Amino acid sequence: MIGIKRLASSDADFTARLNTLLAFEAAQDEALVQTVAAILADVKARGDVAVVEYTRRFDGLGVNSMADLEIPSRVLLRALAGLPADQRQALEAAASRVRNYHQRQTLQSWQYDEDGERDGAGESRGTMLGQKVTPLDRVGLYVPGGKASYPSSVLMNAIPARVAGVGELIMVVPTPAGEHNPLVLAAAALVGVDRVFTIGGAQAVAALAYGTQTVPQVDKIVGPGNAYVAAAKRRVFGVVGIDMVAGPSEILIICDGHTDPDWVAMDLFSQAEHDELAQAILICPDAAYIDRVAASLEALLPSMPRQQVIRAALENRGALIEVRDLDEACDIANRIAPEHLELSLDDPDRWVDKIRHAGAIFIGRYTSESLGDYCAGPNHVLPTSGSARFSSPLGVYDFQKRTSLIRVSRADSKTLGRIAATLAYGEGLPAHARSAEYRVDS
Repeated sequence: MIGIKRLASSDADFTARLNTLLAFEAAQDEALVQTVAAILADVKARGDVAVVEYTRRFDGLGVNSMADLEIPSRVLLRALAGLPADQRQALEAAASRVRNYHQRQTLQSWQYDEDGERDGAGESRGTMLGQKVTPLDRVGLYVPGGKASYPSSVLMNAIPARVAGVGELIMVVPTPAGEHNPLVLAAAALVGVDRVFTIGGAQAVAALAYGTQTVPQVDKIVGPGNAYVAAAKRRVFGVVGIDMVAGPSEILIICDGHTDPDWVAMDLFSQAEHDELAQAILICPDAAYIDRVAASLEALLPSMPRQQVIRAALENRGALIEVRDLDEACDIANRIAPEHLELSLDDPDRWVDKIRHAGAIFIGRYTSESLGDYCAGPNHVLPTSGSARFSSPLGVYDFQKRTSLIRVSRADSKTLGRIAATLAYGEGLPAHARSAEYRVDS
């Protein structure tokens, strides 16, 4: 029997049990933190030599220089050309959909004149305010490698960067024991990654953040990784930007009891199979239906190649929650703020507006979360651990930055200068005040 937790919102201890279920200890192991700090400092100091040494040690590669760790573009193109037809078609179709979606996210520069008046030469007589949008110059893409290889991560991280206009994409992907994944290399060729290095772990994050003699320093690092990668990204934030430090995968399904229970069970499995700390939760007002889903979980689990991981995830952090009605289900969903939320309902559109906090909402019985992971179009890099309350999916806007534009005419500098000077004196900053007053008196 799978020891998945059963909760009911009517239980006196429901809130306490839910809080316990949602609690995720994000504190890092001190030994891991110290190891990562040492690797970062070493790579910062010694550059290529340190990266090569760590790659030899951790990935078992018999390499002597960084030249041995860079994959030439011809190898990427050969991987793309060598894909079986069905895999290439699927990769291209997914890339096209992801690109089409993200092209709608591009931010635009804008400006306006406060008074709208211009002189005979077309110059503003008042104040112009605006915003200039520019892409980042260079971005680093961290892609898991070896057996845990995700070509979808290449698409989801590289395509919005390209749409944003990023000038250069540097990809790092570990290849333990020299194991290359053709789909990952093909995806890199398809989206136009500029350079690919077969390095991983904290040493790869350090190389991207600080730069080495061979690896150029980037402006931002994006992409998933293990605990060492996450710890390294935390530590280099500020030197470079990062996308987010993601927690374990999550799925929350709100169901009215009319969906095939096998579908719901498999959707729960789809996130539980990621790792033992993944979270899979069903919320439903129908107790009999919850029993049917529990039976489906038991029946389907033996057929899953990753059944041990799934079982551990369901028993560690999974739950089947009975609620009074769908309104209460939405309230609990907003409390959880899940990474992925499925509305497996007869009239799902009715309930979308009731959801305030979720990384992505999958609307209707036929919209499985797995479609979002690969080919629906929206990004699969989503906020986890309740951070959907205040953060958003990865998108084009993460690869663009906004610069404020201010131009003040001589006439307006007198009006604004008096305001600024008054506030500056109030803050005890006389140089600020005098700077504004010089223009008032001109």
